[in-house]
Amino acid sequence: MSATPASQTVHSFDHAIALEPAGGNLFHGRTTPAYWNMIGPFGGITAATLLQAVQQHPARLGDPSALTVNFAGPIVEGPFVIEARPVRTNRNTQHWSIELRQGDEVATTATAFFAVRRETWNCGEAVFPQVPPAETVAPMSGFAKVRWLDAYELRPVRGAKPSTEPGTEHPDSLTQFWLRDAPARTPDFAAMAAWCDTFYPRIFLKRAGFVPAGTVSLTTYFHADAPTLAALGDSHVLGSAQAQVFRQGFFDQSAQIWSPHGELLATSHQIVYYKQ
Repeated sequence: MSATPASQTVHSFDHAIALEPAGGNLFHGRTTPAYWNMIGPFGGITAATLLQAVQQHPARLGDPSALTVNFAGPIVEGPFVIEARPVRTNRNTQHWSIELRQGDEVATTATAFFAVRRETWNCGEAVFPQVPPAETVAPMSGFAKVRWLDAYELRPVRGAKPSTEPGTEHPDSLTQFWLRDAPARTPDFAAMAAWCDTFYPRIFLKRAGFVPAGTVSLTTYFHADAPTLAALGDSHVLGSAQAQVFRQGFFDQSAQIWSPHGELLATSHQIVYYKQ
């Protein structure tokens, strides 16, 4: 059998979020090693796969506006089933309930809000950070032994690697880096959902070291339409993330994804469990 031409090679991201319709509201998928984290898949790829189930559903209306993912339990290596159910459809908006199951266990739940976008008055109050252009910043090598980091090219501006010097504490938890898939891939909504979770837990930076931590709930808001994302091509985007409070075993973490021209593409907010 002849080899598949390079032009037809499936990107590792598309392979990871690939789903097979299984009738009704069900889709079959499986984990892939390219996006493996320490004890399960990278949370961003899980979010992207859940969104992909709605994107593939024949009843879908419009494009994603918001996605909330609740990581209820561990996802183990192997197959899974996603149920994506439209719970209400209006003229221009649609609400979804989504579950990822392995065997008899629910591992992840989610809700999604889709809408038909239209041209309106626009105004942006968020300010694009003052950072050097991506091409002037050297790529960063991985700082942790997890596979999913190899799926992205990260060019750090600040706060990219947590210090491992004991007893130190960083003055803030702000990380900024230029980001794109590796190899480069024109982004879509699923990629954006994954990009919003590419920031390691803020406590690693704030407390200068690795502690047990994991995202419990992640909400992503999409501010760009499909043509805007497609126009990015293989450009880097700027990611920025920072926590607001660490308290009683949980902290929040807000993120922004910007185009290289200063257009805010997506924002996210998550709550993270930590033990220290």
